[in-house]
Formats: sequence, C-alpha cells, structure tokens
Amino acid sequence: MRIRSLFIFLTTGILVFSSCSKEYITDYTSLVDPFIGTGGHGHTFPGATYPYGMVQLSPDTRIFEWDACSGYHFTDTTINGFSHTHLSGTGIGDYTDVLVMPVVGEPDIRKATPESQQTSFASPFRKETEKAVPGYYTVELDRYKVKAELTATQRAGFHKYTYPLSDKAGLLIDLDYTNQNHPTDSVIIEIVSDTEIRGLKKSRGWARQQWIYFYAVTSKPFTSATFYKNDSIVPDSMLLNGKSGKIFLSFNTKDREEVMLKVGISAVDIDGARKNLEQEIPAWDFEGVRINTRKVWNDLLAKVDVESKNETDKRIFYTALYHTAIAPNVFSDVDGRYRGMDKQIHQSGENVYTVFSTWDTMRALHPLLTIINPELNQNFIRTLLSKYKEGGILPMWELAANYTATMIGYNAVPIIVDAYMKGDRNFDLDLAYEAVLKSSAYDTTGIKDTPLYINALQPISKKFKNETGYIPFDKEIESVAKGLEYAYNDWCILQMARDRKDTANITKYEKLATNYRNYFDAGTGFMRGKDSKGNWRSPFNPRSSVHRDDDYCEGTAWQWLWFVPHQVDSLVQLLGGKEKFVAKLDGLFTADSRIEGNQTSVDISGLIGQYAHGNEPSHHIIHLYNYVDMPYKTQELIDTVLYSQYSDKPDGLSGNEDCGQMSAWYVLNSMGFYQLCPGNPTYSIGRPVFDNVRITLNNGRYFEIKTYNNSRKNKYIKSIKLNNKKLEKPFFTHAELMAGGKLEIVMTDKAKK
Repeated sequence: MRIRSLFIFLTTGILVFSSCSKEYITDYTSLVDPFIGTGGHGHTFPGATYPYGMVQLSPDTRIFEWDACSGYHFTDTTINGFSHTHLSGTGIGDYTDVLVMPVVGEPDIRKATPESQQTSFASPFRKETEKAVPGYYTVELDRYKVKAELTATQRAGFHKYTYPLSDKAGLLIDLDYTNQNHPTDSVIIEIVSDTEIRGLKKSRGWARQQWIYFYAVTSKPFTSATFYKNDSIVPDSMLLNGKSGKIFLSFNTKDREEVMLKVGISAVDIDGARKNLEQEIPAWDFEGVRINTRKVWNDLLAKVDVESKNETDKRIFYTALYHTAIAPNVFSDVDGRYRGMDKQIHQSGENVYTVFSTWDTMRALHPLLTIINPELNQNFIRTLLSKYKEGGILPMWELAANYTATMIGYNAVPIIVDAYMKGDRNFDLDLAYEAVLKSSAYDTTGIKDTPLYINALQPISKKFKNETGYIPFDKEIESVAKGLEYAYNDWCILQMARDRKDTANITKYEKLATNYRNYFDAGTGFMRGKDSKGNWRSPFNPRSSVHRDDDYCEGTAWQWLWFVPHQVDSLVQLLGGKEKFVAKLDGLFTADSRIEGNQTSVDISGLIGQYAHGNEPSHHIIHLYNYVDMPYKTQELIDTVLYSQYSDKPDGLSGNEDCGQMSAWYVLNSMGFYQLCPGNPTYSIGRPVFDNVRITLNNGRYFEIKTYNNSRKNKYIKSIKLNNKKLEKPFFTHAELMAGGKLEIVMTDKAKK
C-alpha cells in the first residue's frame, strides 16, 4: 500500500492516498514551477534542493555577469554541468561548487576564454526535455545523448545518468568551475577506491574564504581515472593537490544503462562530508530519496492552503511559498559540527545556518516565518547570535561563515526584535540585547575580520548618526538611506529597551529613532543629502541614481522618502499633514518612471511611476494609505502589483528574488495582509487574491481568511469581520492571528472612500 501511495503521489500531481487511512491529501508540489524567476532578472535556479538545505543540485548554464548569479538563466540552451551549491535570487554571484558532467567519449578539456559562458565540455539541450518539481530536476544532454536526473537530501546530492552504449563513458568532476570565475586557493582530489573519491575546494569570491569538502561514490566501479590540473593531464596518480583540479572517471556502459553518483558536502572536513552522505543517502534508492524530499516539500507547502478557481494564481502562490524556503541554508553537519565566523570548527546541538540576506528578508520573509514556522525562525536567530559570539558583531549579509558587509543598516536587529515583540523568545535574551546594542554603536573592538571589513561592518556613518544626528554625504556614500535605516533599526532597539525597562537606553534610542527628521527638506519635500556644514546637496533630482555612489541605496529620493515605517504619523506631519501626505504618495505612483544618472541602479525595477516593486525599499509603501484612512488606494495598488509584477512565467518576478523576500511579499499580500513595520506586531489588510486561505499554526490552531464576492473586478473591500466582530480599521494583530479564528472579507467593485 505504501509503495502504491507513493507512486500515486509522485505521478498524478493531484492527490496522495495515505497508506493507512482513506484521507486524501493535496499534492501542493504539483503547483510549484521552479522555472518561475529563472528568466528576466529573478536569478533563481530550477534544480533539486531540500527545504533550507545545504545542497542545491542544479544545472549551470552561464558563468559571468549579473544574470549568472544563480548559475542558470532560462534563455540559455547549453549546460556546463550540475553543481551542488547555488544562491537563490541574489544580486551578486558565488558558489556553483563541485561541478559534475556526464560525458560520452574523451572529455574536451580546453581553457575557456574569459568572455565565454560555456565550458569546452558543455552540451546543448532542448527545453522540452527539461522538467523540474520540488526536489527533482531532469534534462537530456544532446551532445552526449545522456539523460540527467537530480535529487537531493539536506546535505547530499544524488545524480542518476542514463547513458548510451559506449566504451568511453564517464563522469567529469570539476573543482575549477566557479560562478564569476572566482579564484581557487586549494584543490585536493583523492581516489579512495574504484567507486569513491573525496576532496576539497577552497575558493575566494563574495565569500572570501570558502571551504567545500566532498565525498563522492559511484554506483558502478570506474575502470580508470584521469586527473587534470590547469586543464592538462596529470600523470598517473591517486592524489591531486594544487590550485586547480578535475577528474574524469571512466567506465563502459550498455545502452540505456543507469549510473548513479552520490555526493556529500561539508564546510568542516572530508569526514563530515562522508558522514553527511552515509547518513542521508545510505542506499542506492534514487526514487526513494526523490519521493521523500518531495514529501518534505509537500508538508512545508501544506502549512498554507489556498482555494481559488484560478490555477495560475495558485501556481504563483505555491512557487512563491517554495522560494521562501530555499534559504537560509543548513551549514552544520549531521554530527553538529560547523565552521564559525572565526573560521574555527564549533559544535552545536541543533542546525546552524548560512546565507542571511538580512537587508532583504527582514521585511517579509522573517515576518512570514513568525506565522508559519516560528520555531525555525527562532533557530535562525540563535544562529545569528552564535555568529555574533564568533565574529564580534551581528552579520551583514553573511555567506558561508563570512561577513560580506554587503548592503546597509544593521538588519539582523529587526529580525530579532520582531520575534521578540511577538513573544517568540527561545534564544539568549541578554546576549540578543547585547548584540543589538553593539550593532548600533560605533564600536570596532572585538570584531574578527580584516580592517577593511571591520570598517565596513562598523562604518563611520554610525559615529555621525550617534553624535550629530545625521550622516554627511561628504563623509559617507548612501548617507540618506543609511540614516533612514539606522533610525528604524534604532527604533527596533528601543522596543527591547522599553520591554526591559532600561531607562538610559530608552532615552537614548527615543532620540536616535527620530534622526530621519534631519534628512527631510521641506523645500523639496524629499529626504535629501546634507554635507558636514549642514548644506543640502545641490543640484537635486529626485529621479537621479548613481549605483552605490550617491545618497541613496539602490533607489532614488522618490523611493526612500517613505522609509519611516516605525513612525508613520510623524512622517505625515513632516509632509504637511494628511492631505499633503496623500498627494505626495499619489505622486509616487504617477510620477515619470524615468531614472536618470550616469550609472543608474539596475536594481530599480518593476516601476509604477517611481514606485519600484523590483527592489526592497518600496515594499512597505502601498500599505501607508491604510494609515491615513484611504484603504481603497492600498487595495487598488496591491491588486495592480499582484497582477502586473508577478506571473507564472520564467520572467515572473520584476526583480531579484533576494533569498525569498520578493516571494514572501507575494505570499503575505495575496493572502490579504502585510506587516508594514517588523517590530510592531500589527498587520495591514490589503486585497486578498484567494477565496479561502487556511494557515496551519504551530500551536495546533488555524487562521482562516474567507473572502466573499471575490473576482478581478471586485478588488475593493466592502467590510471586514474578525471572529464575527466588525473591524472599523484595516488592521489586526499578530496575537489575534496566532490565537486562531476567521477573518471574513466582503469584496466589491466600488471603492469605499
């Protein structure tokens, strides 16, 4: 019965029949399309991965430039191979480690030219042979007439290749291959037996020191093995050690013979990679691994059940929910060991994670997790705090135990404070308070990194915001954006200080939280750069952008004006009161969409007027209308964004996915609500897409959102009830959501003004 049930689960894409009951369970994975976001500038990958897994086993189609950040782009028609690590939706490329390519014939090992996106052994493929579902990917390689199939566990990749008849088939394992062609410091490849190899790749990229150990086992003994260093054959040996390395494992194959490869990886050592592999894939059961990983995905996706007659909406939704569970990635081995920020090996009794894109994900991904998986979110916070202990400061875009110091602000703080204010406090509260205070201070002591990165992690801008109340643009780039984020981050710290009754810090952070006022120029009506003498930057153009070299960050003055999520009432008053505030906010969506400047930021995308949905600074803005008693405008614009900025096509994201943030925005808003200000546990109601949403809460309760008279035409809300009580304002609290119950929304085609 179990085998039959799993077969139905795997093949129908509709229903699963459980082995010991007559209960039917929806196959949510059939509604996921991993190719959404792989086109345009979404920068996602389609390959096989496990929720928050260490391994992302996926095809690599290009090496260089911005749209190679995930290693794959949907428009490409050649594959370089299948590597085990990938980033999802980032704006900087890295990873693509331990590349495997099935080859028939003598492998073509020639040095690729710097401008080439293809290796000499790359193969063309036809799009119609390429398929992907959560935890599984397959394609046919035309050059070699090999069918490739991939699946993965949490820490290991599982390959299955179906070969034609050949006396010279094999697997090429390439440790030179790296996204953006980042330099490699060390390569070790060792033959253990005629079915086993192991090794190390240590490289320098966005992650400045990255260790990838691997242990690989073939299902069929290889008859010979050829080493390559700097793309030249190395004489017979059992070990290759240097700064370059590939190995070709040869064997004879019958027609349609399947050869499998299991690969465990680790950032700790080879023994860790071996243990990860042996524990997670003990047998040669490819189908069993594939089915189990898909089941784990299905259980995760089942946390939110949506009902709609529109299959496209459901496909966008469940793909978005899938994308919210790609990162952060497990970084600790099955034995609990992991590499810390100090580059030493540590031991943990729980999973430790990496890939914290905090500037992006603090806005919607982590707030979403406080609803659907608060325990995991607290595990992420415990990881952030362990990184603080090991490295001396909370991470700014942490990657493979490296501070990259990418982006601005100290946005691990709102992640911690938002959970704290929602009552999710299963972490060291004293350590957390120490860590958030250290983030705000201009204190470079105790940070374990190079001087360059210490100064990036604790920039001089923090000294200015603490001492003078604003950051002069002649002293620091992106001064306005940093100042606005610092004010919000400091407001978050204020919430903890108030809860802890820390009088001195309450006084201090009440003032710091209002520093945004020092950037507001009443003459232009924008947040504007100011020099050391207090003079506004001139000339001033609110549509101007000079990427990473102006007063803003990946945005313009139009987009950054609104980043005061913590004190909206004060922002309203700065802009001259409610009427002028609304007029200015209307102007954002009707302004000329041109972005002007010598080197405009490519991140400013998904434009509606000057509102840029393709990048994070705009993500809260539409809900501001709810705070000035004009909810119909929130509903109208949310409808516009949901249906114009997202689709079920490969280019279905209007900007980088950014490790789940772009998708988390869709998940929350399509359900009908959004948290404008993490740290303030209040949800703002927008425009629900689905007729019914049922969220399974970890406390055993359910929260249901029932929408009546729902259609594309009926995009406005007529009335709202929460647990049969009419809401006069379009808000409810996190506590009300987690208590369970029902939110009922009646829609209409007429704006309620």
